[in-house]
Amino acid sequence: MPTEYVVLNTAVPNKYAGEIERRLFFVSDDIVDFQLITQADRIAAIEVTTARDVGPGTLAGKIATLIDTDILRQRPVPAKVIWRSTRQRPYQADVFERLLERGIAFEAGEGQIALGEPFLSLMDWFDLAIKRMVLSTFHAKEYRYPTLIPTAVLERCGYFDSFPHFLMFVTRLHNDIDNYRSFVQAYQDQGCIDASVFEYCKNTDYCLPPTLCYHTYHQYRDQVIDPATDGVITSRGKSFRFESKYRHGLERLWDFTIREIVFLGARDFVLDCRRRFMQRVLDFIEQLGLTGYCEVANDPFFCKQDMAEKIWSQRLLELKYELRLYVDAPRSIAVGSFNFHEGFFGEGFNIKHGGEGWVRTARVAFGLERLVYAFLCQYGLEPHTWPSIIREGMDHD
Repeated sequence: MPTEYVVLNTAVPNKYAGEIERRLFFVSDDIVDFQLITQADRIAAIEVTTARDVGPGTLAGKIATLIDTDILRQRPVPAKVIWRSTRQRPYQADVFERLLERGIAFEAGEGQIALGEPFLSLMDWFDLAIKRMVLSTFHAKEYRYPTLIPTAVLERCGYFDSFPHFLMFVTRLHNDIDNYRSFVQAYQDQGCIDASVFEYCKNTDYCLPPTLCYHTYHQYRDQVIDPATDGVITSRGKSFRFESKYRHGLERLWDFTIREIVFLGARDFVLDCRRRFMQRVLDFIEQLGLTGYCEVANDPFFCKQDMAEKIWSQRLLELKYELRLYVDAPRSIAVGSFNFHEGFFGEGFNIKHGGEGWVRTARVAFGLERLVYAFLCQYGLEPHTWPSIIREGMDHD
């Protein structure tokens, strides 16, 4: 495969290596691998392997845009861990490969994994445990949302210009009998489906939801939240994010399951709910003997002019925390997040809090496949090695 050595116009401090690595595959679909080249304490170049010869300078210009827009504008904020588990567990090797070998997992497509037992029962156990924590802590309502989300909802919450790299649109053939006939004839003549199919599709009304909370804000749009009751909503469903070449086993999926909790109300109420529930979750992780930590984090904004400011404010104001569990000695994955949005979604969806202005919101979310995968990486695939609370709970449920 062709390799291009891209010298950066401005060397980047090594502390930004992670920020480059989590974005570089989105620079071009031609990139199949890369290596950061460091000199002293700076990244001076990037060696890029491509699927085809893209021509000299093509990738260099795109990478320069990434560095200038998404990396160098970021203000340094020291990493901050707010909780670390007291226990250290050994790690199981090649867990995903063993799931495949045993037929527990099946790779159905790019970033799409079919799962069987006992993985499914573990997902249900963790989900039920989290839901019970929500219902026992708050006066919460549960909803089951549809899979598709109106495109207008994502527009309303600013998703298109913040996370364009994750988007997945849903379309269909334009509703017209002549269009159907033309499509069928073209398919018969060509014998396959390719990009020309979009000539017959004129519908952009729906997307696959990147997260569930947008359904909740859409549900409460143009309403007034009663300050006497406020609101706690929980839901479980599928979410979809295009992860390009970052997909890897069960760590990153295009199609994954989330348990979410949304808090709506006054600022103090929402922040207190987030704090209380986060502590309950950390106690729960400690009770299970899992190894991990919780840190201040930021969302993966991309190609946005004010991205650096958004990341800086998120981290400085501690608007987002991530719960991370280890899958081997050096690596952890995010299994949950705890976000506070101030009045952003209240204003965007015209949700008022009595006569006190925009409602404040917070969101807690858990990726169930990731959570179970991290658990298995620490406890193994044999049920007799799992904590008794899980074994007994799965038998009982």
